[in-house]
Amino acid sequence: MHLIRALVSLAASVVVVGALAGASLLGPSLDAGAAYAQTKKNPKGKQIPKDQPRTPFTLEEQNAAVIPGIPDARAWGDSEDFRRLLPAGNGPWLALSGGGADGAYGAGLLTGWSQSGNRPEFSVVTGASIGALIAPYAFLGPAYDEALRQNFAEITAADVFEDKATPESLFDSWPLKQLIEKRVTREMLTAIAAEHNKGRRLFVVTTNQDAGRRVIWNMGAIAARGDDKALKLFRDVLLASSSIPGFFQPVLIDVEANGKKFQEMHLDGTITAPFFVAPEYMLAGGGGALPTNHVYVIINSKLSSELSLPERRINSILARTIGVALTAALKAELLLVSANADRLGLNLNVAQVPETFNHPNRGLFDHVYMDALFRFGVEQATKGQAFANSATGSVERRSDNPQ
Repeated sequence: MHLIRALVSLAASVVVVGALAGASLLGPSLDAGAAYAQTKKNPKGKQIPKDQPRTPFTLEEQNAAVIPGIPDARAWGDSEDFRRLLPAGNGPWLALSGGGADGAYGAGLLTGWSQSGNRPEFSVVTGASIGALIAPYAFLGPAYDEALRQNFAEITAADVFEDKATPESLFDSWPLKQLIEKRVTREMLTAIAAEHNKGRRLFVVTTNQDAGRRVIWNMGAIAARGDDKALKLFRDVLLASSSIPGFFQPVLIDVEANGKKFQEMHLDGTITAPFFVAPEYMLAGGGGALPTNHVYVIINSKLSSELSLPERRINSILARTIGVALTAALKAELLLVSANADRLGLNLNVAQVPETFNHPNRGLFDHVYMDALFRFGVEQATKGQAFANSATGSVERRSDNPQ
């Protein structure tokens, strides 16, 4: 058990891939020139903020920090603090992983699951990175499948980033911020708040860069607040969970501790959780049972690394590195959850992009690739072939000798 937890900790400490650092960014067929040609320039009036000193704060102030007016907005995702967010109901849970444009697989799987007539209503939905962007639609159910499809059918690189460096990142993610503002409406928040008030829970993972810890955001509680500040916070959390360190800017979130106001720096949720079911101490037997006996995990990625020859440029090398780290972290987290599922009384079912899916990927947000992966996910789900009781790639046994 200690070895498993150490492996998870090691992998999680390395992984810095987020919403866009999936196969579309890391694939061997990436044509960087073609991908960057799709991006657009910052519109007039959208100025990169000048470097401003941050308000300093202490560890004690960080530990006391809250979101003003929403006391149950969040909890640390690595401690007993998490238990106060859990629902009273014991329905099935769904955990959505990071994986970039390969999130088209999860979107297709959910759509096909609806078409099969077997998709359950989840008591809890959790998401990190691209999983965080899918999670609100998964939480709201089949009525939102078409809106979910559009997120992958219509998106381009120009909707996500500008190929221009900022003081904090290699690219400027202002287009992604605008896209989230367009998709996350007041109507969506009202619908999420209604489900939250029924006892269901929607959780999104970010990494608090200051504390170096995982944060679980109680998105239904934020939605239930219902005002302009709640709408902004909801959008900011989704953006933060999708912000790849080094590639995209971090998101600063306003908090208050003992009357003092300051800002925390939040980044990609997959740094500390490639997907999230529960804190490690709970999985390892230190926190009692979860209020569920059925957990579904959708892995928006393959679970093996493929041969890729990165160019001798920082973007290419960093992208390849974080892709390899994501695969390692996903396998380690799956190993930890799987190893403890029986003891916790969990019926664990995992879906992943199989090795047999080999459609060529020709660049960032390749429409043809994403459409093929979406349709593949639909087909798997409608045929009842998506989920297995264990992840086939979670523990690889490979032979490197050519036959």
